Amino acid sequence: MNDSNLLRGPIHDVHVELGANFAPFGGWEMPVSYAGTVAEHTAVRTTVGVFDVSHLGKATVSGPGAAEFVNSALTNDLRRIRPGKAQYTLCCTPEGGVIDDLIAYYVADDEIFLVPNAANTAAVVAALRAAAPEGVTITDEHRGYAVFAVQGPESARVLTALGLPTEMEYMAYADAEWDGRPVRVCRTGYTGEHGYELLPRWDDAEALFRELVVQVRAAGGEPAGLGARDTLRTEMGYPLHGHELALDISPVQARAGWAVGWKKPEFWGKSALEQEKSAGPRRILLGLEALDRGVLRQGQSVLRGDEVIGETTSGTFSPTRKVGIALALLDTAAALEPGDEVEVDVRGRRLKVAVVRPPFVTPHTS
Repeated sequence: MNDSNLLRGPIHDVHVELGANFAPFGGWEMPVSYAGTVAEHTAVRTTVGVFDVSHLGKATVSGPGAAEFVNSALTNDLRRIRPGKAQYTLCCTPEGGVIDDLIAYYVADDEIFLVPNAANTAAVVAALRAAAPEGVTITDEHRGYAVFAVQGPESARVLTALGLPTEMEYMAYADAEWDGRPVRVCRTGYTGEHGYELLPRWDDAEALFRELVVQVRAAGGEPAGLGARDTLRTEMGYPLHGHELALDISPVQARAGWAVGWKKPEFWGKSALEQEKSAGPRRILLGLEALDRGVLRQGQSVLRGDEVIGETTSGTFSPTRKVGIALALLDTAAALEPGDEVEVDVRGRRLKVAVVRPPFVTPHTS
């Protein structure tokens, strides 16, 4: 996709004013950084940062039995939560591959609000529409709402300055108002820090984001871009669709079985995933930490001696740990354990790494 075909969020001009550098991601032109990825990453870990992630999809499943239908389709068990709560879940194929990972907001028994990844929104909506019973409607609201993530130790201070609620438990949300405009405030995030995600209406996004930047800077933080979002989530070992989850990477392989309601009577891919879980996956997701100087990247071979035993799915330099880190799918036949040493082929040079169990940093959220 060339730059002229890239989609833009509701506050692109604000990012230009803030001096953002841009890059394509999921079909959208996204701000990668403003003050620099390391500075923005550090702000989130130590004070607070604000991200514009309005490229994320939004869809509403509504009608009698909407919650029951969603529960029969997606992996996690909606019966574990109630209205006012959110849940991480997966949309799988019958073969157990992952169409997308997403957040489901339980609004009511007849309304579930979904936030899938940008590039996969159309596929998720199409799959749900094809299976929906009579009376259940799936509405694509990709451009109906913006999404801003306020993340870091000072995130509650920022929201309080705007008169928004902060005292909700993890994965809960509240429907509130800012400046007379509706905004959904969710205790969710993708960084491992205490934080919130705000969903204002698309047309209300600019005014809210400008005020968030003012308050974030007053708290010692910075606006943050896609670069810091990626280093933060990699330090936490959080999956990114297309890297750690994909049509050929199942939840069992990605250690995301905790997001599967195994005791539910049905969900898409249930039989295939049960079989894989019972037999044991042929590969499993683990972390790698560099023991030599070097930066790990996606798509590099993991070796033990002359044998290729896996491949990195994500890799970066950890600003917090000051070391190269990666996530990798490793052959279960290799029987690797945390602390074992292997090597990664970095452009023809063998880099020694230690196998670790993510996260690479201590999380400050549930």
